[in-house]
Amino acid sequence: MVGIVSRPGIREKLEILSADAQYDLACACGSTKDEHRRRSGDGKWIYPITLPNGGKSTLFKTLISNVCTNDCKYCPLREQMDVRRCSLRPEETAKIFLDYYNRRKVFGLFLSSGVLGSADATMDGLNQVARILRKKHNYRGYIHLKIIPGASDAAIEEAVSLASAVSLNIETPGEKNLAKLSNKKRYIEDIIEPMKLISKLVGRGSKYARTKQTTQFIVGAAGEADAEIVKYMGGLYNRLKMNRVYFSAYQKGLGDESVAGEPRPSEGLGERVGQERPADIFVREHRLYQVDFLLRKYGFAESDIVFDENGNLSLTTDPKEAWALRHPERFPVNVNWASRFSLLRVPGLGPVTVKRILKRRKERRIRSIEDVGKVGVRLEKARRYLVF
Repeated sequence: MVGIVSRPGIREKLEILSADAQYDLACACGSTKDEHRRRSGDGKWIYPITLPNGGKSTLFKTLISNVCTNDCKYCPLREQMDVRRCSLRPEETAKIFLDYYNRRKVFGLFLSSGVLGSADATMDGLNQVARILRKKHNYRGYIHLKIIPGASDAAIEEAVSLASAVSLNIETPGEKNLAKLSNKKRYIEDIIEPMKLISKLVGRGSKYARTKQTTQFIVGAAGEADAEIVKYMGGLYNRLKMNRVYFSAYQKGLGDESVAGEPRPSEGLGERVGQERPADIFVREHRLYQVDFLLRKYGFAESDIVFDENGNLSLTTDPKEAWALRHPERFPVNVNWASRFSLLRVPGLGPVTVKRILKRRKERRIRSIEDVGKVGVRLEKARRYLVF
């Protein structure tokens, strides 16, 4: 039997829903302390994010409902689970957010929901919160709205018109992988076609071009290989012009045991070959973010990414260094003469450091790694691939 909260107050509902919002979280592992989610003093979730434009900020994040008619096997809030269920009315949600915003506790709002009744009924609830903020309170700040799979074109267009950013989770690379996780969601009709519509609505020169589009993979739940995810990433960026692709590591124990993910070799990190420790899935998530940066910021192509015989990224070597080790003929790179493109291929050098190199060598010859900057782990790694 599903547990129902009997007439909870706004505070109690928010405690339940903001806590449940943690399950819809990109980069749950975090690579620095500032990227981890954290609670504010009164127990509500504050959500540090990297914005689609690369900036960092803090959002107020909650669900408007944790009632859900979907059967996603990776999700602790799926219909079959016995959890405390409740919903916030749009007016309540708007009021709570504005209280935080006016006290300068948060930069903006990240709003999602379980599927309450139908996709369009749920989207109307999400859109109504945005309508109240935009039209009643004249709020012009940041709003991120989740698009519910299966929502109508009209509901999606209204969300795009109201939001600063929208996202519809792709969840898995391909229809076969999604079929392992849900019997209700239709991959093409409910996810891919709406993503194409959003891409058209927010395309360059369109009425809603200011609105950003993002998506997210649930990594590991369907037992997919990294190569499958990277292939779809290329399509999302090249064909749909996605602003950002995010990744959320599937944590075993939260979902149905039947989709606990296929074990992969741990390269010495697990207790035995083929066993994946809980921490390994977060390393895998981190590697996918590194690949994402290579594709978006470093000029790498999908064909440049190195996978093992099973189609997976190394858990012990970052993907940029894996490429360098496979292409010894490209090194060492002369720091005083190499192009920006060649410098960005050097392990340990990022866009900021490369920009510094290009500026300094116009002024004087760079004679050692110390001339590049303070030598830490990254520049020490780069030293092995450079000549001066």
